[in-house]
Amino acid sequence: MARRTVFGMVAGLCLAAVNAVPASAETLAEALSNAYVTSGLLDQNRAVLRAADEDVAQAVAALRPVLSWSGNVSRNYGSANNANLLTGDYSWAPSADVTASANLIASLTLYQGGARRLGLEAAKEAVLATRAALVSVEQQVLLSAVSAFMEVRRAEETVTLRRNNVRVIGEELRAAQDRFEVGEVTRTDVALAEARLAEARSLLAAAEGQLAVNRETYNAIVGNYPGALQSPGGLPRLPGSVPDAKSQALATHPDMTQLRHVVAANDISVRIAEAQMQPKVELQGSWGASDTFDSERANRGGAVALGLSGPIYQGGGLTSGVRQAIADRDASRAQLYSTGRDVEEAVGSAYAQLRIAQASLVSTREQVRAARVAFEGIREEATLGARTTLDVLDAEQELLDARAAQISAQVDETIAAYAVLASIGQLTARALGLAVPVYDPAAYYNMVRSAPVKSQQGADLDRVLRALGKN
Repeated sequence: MARRTVFGMVAGLCLAAVNAVPASAETLAEALSNAYVTSGLLDQNRAVLRAADEDVAQAVAALRPVLSWSGNVSRNYGSANNANLLTGDYSWAPSADVTASANLIASLTLYQGGARRLGLEAAKEAVLATRAALVSVEQQVLLSAVSAFMEVRRAEETVTLRRNNVRVIGEELRAAQDRFEVGEVTRTDVALAEARLAEARSLLAAAEGQLAVNRETYNAIVGNYPGALQSPGGLPRLPGSVPDAKSQALATHPDMTQLRHVVAANDISVRIAEAQMQPKVELQGSWGASDTFDSERANRGGAVALGLSGPIYQGGGLTSGVRQAIADRDASRAQLYSTGRDVEEAVGSAYAQLRIAQASLVSTREQVRAARVAFEGIREEATLGARTTLDVLDAEQELLDARAAQISAQVDETIAAYAVLASIGQLTARALGLAVPVYDPAAYYNMVRSAPVKSQQGADLDRVLRALGKN
């Protein structure tokens, strides 16, 4: 009767204990939110985006007049010849004076082949490309968080299974020793149980080590060590078919969006390179004053000039620049095409991995059911003497392996489902509805696009940077 109780512990401990979840367990959504908020990689790429926003401000500034000033104070010294031919006097007298000057200069480029306005358009395209790159980084961060969360879940449940296995085999070993003492089994049965217990302890140590590794990975990605983790309640909503998912990915995946804007910027760069061959018309005005101390000499005045200049010969450098811009544009177009094929492949592969995980989950559920039935039958037969201790240990191990395979299949299915979301460009905080303040990539751009100087808007920017801790 005691032996039957020992064997009866296996199914309950292996199947029920791993499903117990504390009421305060951390959810996958909370882990994703923490990863989004604490990610240094996202902070880094947001700063890169702000730098790109400033390129637009600088391109706007290039369209405006340039006003500058200069000042100079100089002391002239030397000697003068005071020779008088009538009197015959001949002498050198020292001379010195101090002169101060100040100038105010204004210039405005009226025409440069449209290069400056094209530069503004190229900067805007670069901003849009950088925004898309930020979305791509966000997807990487969130997918890493999903993987870290689920791997900790896998490791925790594996450790629970291994601990229960060690406990149960320990009870079986004690039962085998008791039966050996009364002559019901041989010393071989005891040795088999001892060997299986040693193996179970080794596997438990490996599982605990893997859990420690996964906890460190979780902390690095999410920003805190995991407590009790709650199993996800279901999978995210996905497109109904692979062709639909591929179409959506080609339209909305951030890598595709980024490259479209890169191609547009490179198209503009060709026109900018061509504009460098055009003449330049510049209007310049200046006003200045100079005064010599200890003298009545002083000058006041200004000038207005309209200048025209242009290249004649630069050794072929300008035409080379045009050819280079065309080559860069063609390369980005080819990259857009190849990336489209890569995106379609990634979608197909992600769906294939999801189907594999789902099929594995179905089969492992059946495997667990069959292994449980087999174990219970062999256990009953062992009580009647029709089965050996080794048979019971093997059946218990098969049930344990089936349950471990089921856990892995559940983890793989969740990771694969979120990988599908990432492959179509929908693994973002906004699309997932995470309870976090979603970063607005246009907020900083809207503040700097008019290139503010020292104004209320400039003061607002200073406060934003101080809040970000970046200045």
